[in-house]
Amino acid sequence: MFHKENPDYNRRQVGFYTLEELVPKDHFLRQLEETVDFSVIYDLVEDSYSSDKGRPSLDPVMLVKIPLIQCFYSIRSMRQTIKDIEVNVAYRWFLGLSLDDKVPHFTTYGKNYSLRFAETEVITRIFEHVLNLCLTAGLVDTDEIFIDGTHIKAAANNHKYRR
Repeated sequence: MFHKENPDYNRRQVGFYTLEELVPKDHFLRQLEETVDFSVIYDLVEDSYSSDKGRPSLDPVMLVKIPLIQCFYSIRSMRQTIKDIEVNVAYRWFLGLSLDDKVPHFTTYGKNYSLRFAETEVITRIFEHVLNLCLTAGLVDTDEIFIDGTHIKAAANNHKYRR
C-alpha cells in the first residue's frame, strides 16, 4: 500500500534485527570469514603493540579487514571506504562493529597503519596470506585480472614554459 501522505513511513519503522540476520547467508564476506582465520594476525603483529602504553589501539584484525573491503569492492579511496562502512551492514558485520559503533576516521586509520607498520613487511605477509587462502578457496576469479596502467602527465614544474 502506498503512503503518499507520509513518504517517510518506512524510514521510521522500528524493528529488532541482528546483523547476523541482515547479512545474507551467501554473502561474499561470510565466505571470506569462513575461509580465513584472521586470528593469526594477532600473533604476527604482537611486537607492534604495547599493552601498557598509550591509548587503546584499533583492533589489528580490523586494520587488515578494512583494506580488504576496499580491495574486494574496488573502492577508490580510504575516505570512501570508511564512508561505505558507515552505512553498509555487511561491512559492519565483517568488521565486528555494531550499528552503534563508530567507524574509525580515515585519518586515524591511516596514521595507525603507517606509524605501526611502516617499516615492516608484516602487512605484505598478511595480505599475501589472505589472498592465497582466497585463491585456494576459489573466492577470487583469476580468469580476468585488471591493472590500472593509466598514464598521467605530471605537473611537476608549472613554471616551466614550453612552446
